[in-house]
Amino acid sequence: MVLTHRSMEIAVGPSGLASFAEDPRLSRGRLVAEPASATRTPFQRDRDRIVHSAAFRRLKHKTQVFVPYEGDYYRTRLTHTIEVSQIARALARAFRLDEDLTEAVALVHDFGHTPFGHAGERALDRKMAAFGGFDHNAQSLRIVTALECRYADFDGLNLSFETLEGLVKHNGPILGRHAAADDGVLRPVARPILDFNAVMPLALDRFADLEAQAAAISDDIAYNTHDLDDGLRAGLIELADIEELDLAGDILREVRAKYPALDPARTIHEIMRRHITRLVEDVITTTAKELEDLRPQSADDVRNAGRQLVRFSPQMEAAVGQTRRFLFARVYRCESVMSVMREAERMVEALFDRFHERPDLMPGDWASGVDGLGEEQLIRRIADYLSGMTDTYAINEYERLFDAVPHLR
Repeated sequence: MVLTHRSMEIAVGPSGLASFAEDPRLSRGRLVAEPASATRTPFQRDRDRIVHSAAFRRLKHKTQVFVPYEGDYYRTRLTHTIEVSQIARALARAFRLDEDLTEAVALVHDFGHTPFGHAGERALDRKMAAFGGFDHNAQSLRIVTALECRYADFDGLNLSFETLEGLVKHNGPILGRHAAADDGVLRPVARPILDFNAVMPLALDRFADLEAQAAAISDDIAYNTHDLDDGLRAGLIELADIEELDLAGDILREVRAKYPALDPARTIHEIMRRHITRLVEDVITTTAKELEDLRPQSADDVRNAGRQLVRFSPQMEAAVGQTRRFLFARVYRCESVMSVMREAERMVEALFDRFHERPDLMPGDWASGVDGLGEEQLIRRIADYLSGMTDTYAINEYERLFDAVPHLR
């Protein structure tokens, strides 16, 4: 069967999915073999395991941009993740991809983030510099393959190959021994990824499937939009400030022309929903052209394409880059945010140093057997413990160990 979608035709197989989508019936399986489910596909089981994990729940109290003290209506890692998932499913639906796999990759992509967002990651990266540093994407892999201890038959969540591949490579292939990070900078591949790849090869030199690519670009769409939204609501930027942006400024003028008397709160919401729509529609149009040009007949054809197929048009990519630079200058690096992040970094480093001096101060199983660990194993355990903390738990631990209240305001 062939379905026509805008400017392209999509060949649909017996599964109801496009020929270039991942077919759950042909999954490459799990590290630990399990009996098939009578009611769910492998990718549905992955999604469900992710949603029911402790790591997913902890995202509720992890910083996206603003820490908890600053208000409970700003995005957290959890609300960001849900927004990414919604956008990703829309893209998957447009191209008849496997929506469950796309959703699974979207839901798991931020598992490895530390408390206090990138501030906590910077602190841990410095503390672990002698042992390869800290990378939140590699930490996500550690969580789902080792640190979630819930099941009787295996550590981690025992996710399928396709979900793990998407988690590791959603931002692109790993080239030689360098991986494409969120910011596009090439860095040495984190050791946890190399170690797991030696056990379950993830084709690190190739692109991921379209499901993972859809999840990755949905992350860009979500944070470029909601960080503008949060910045406006926090008072760090004004509506007049975004007039300079090619995308948001054009939408602002469109909204004002149609609703000249609209109040600021509704104006902001109108801008943001149209912002997402324009980005999504641009990705769909551009990706349709890429698929029409390449005509992949399988998910492996996508992996071997040598380029990202789910992408923005060059014009929209420029607009997204402009928005990203604006957010860095006016939101992420404004002094009111940076002062809080500097204090958060100092607090995470202080916690790390204290646990390094006194690993017995870690609770329960975290402190079990630490006397028999080598230095690198100890450092890794401390990083695992700290990175899994929520903002509120990290604050409580700091107060417990130092009898002091951090100034995160």
